[in-house]
Amino acid sequence: MAAIETTAPSIDQANVDLFGAEAAAWWDPEGSSKLLHRVNPVRLAYLREVGGQQWGWDARALKPLAGARALDVGCGGGLLCEPLARLGGEVTGLDASEQTIAAAAGHAAAQGLAIDYRAGSLEALAAEGAGQFDLITAMEVIEHVADRTSFVRALASLLAPGGLLLFSTPNRTAASWAALIAGAEYVLRLIPRGAHSWRQFLRPDELTALLADVGLTVRETRGISWRPARGFVLSDDRSVNYIGWAFRG
Repeated sequence: MAAIETTAPSIDQANVDLFGAEAAAWWDPEGSSKLLHRVNPVRLAYLREVGGQQWGWDARALKPLAGARALDVGCGGGLLCEPLARLGGEVTGLDASEQTIAAAAGHAAAQGLAIDYRAGSLEALAAEGAGQFDLITAMEVIEHVADRTSFVRALASLLAPGGLLLFSTPNRTAASWAALIAGAEYVLRLIPRGAHSWRQFLRPDELTALLADVGLTVRETRGISWRPARGFVLSDDRSVNYIGWAFRG
């Protein structure tokens, strides 16, 4: 585990502290990261789908990321880093919380997985000459940053030509406020109170424009919805949460 500079325009320290306090619970499937455990299969299925479109992956391949460098931004306890490593990627996990990164590194070591975990800011990772990545995932992170422009500029600088940026984030709608803040935070207490600020949520057109300003083209966005009989699924309903991918273009 390596530490890099943690002061950067994009870092919201209060948010970092909130999630850092939950570090010990990341790998508890019934804990404060319960929803992330449940949505992870949807993320990975979407990655396989997009990888097939963009890179011609064999959908049945066990290690389609073999030979690729992957960066998970805002990686938390490593819930996505570990599957990416098992898919064959050379994985770097980045999070602003040192407590969270320590928990992620400990869990990966116990699983026998070699993941390069970094505690610090995205801007510092870009500035230190970490090279570029074939795959960057930024799942449920852009709504937590203090300076989006600084954040996406660093993202773009770290994405290799021909690389793929996979992202997901809440939409800014009445439905997302009801589901994620009123429901998940205050009524059901599925996630820590104060984890989200509705005003920080981005509509798909806003995120598309933000990425376009740094030379990244959004190819598509899809909804992530909850179905009582199936759990989280990909859908056409982007009113609460959406996932998508972009490339340098």
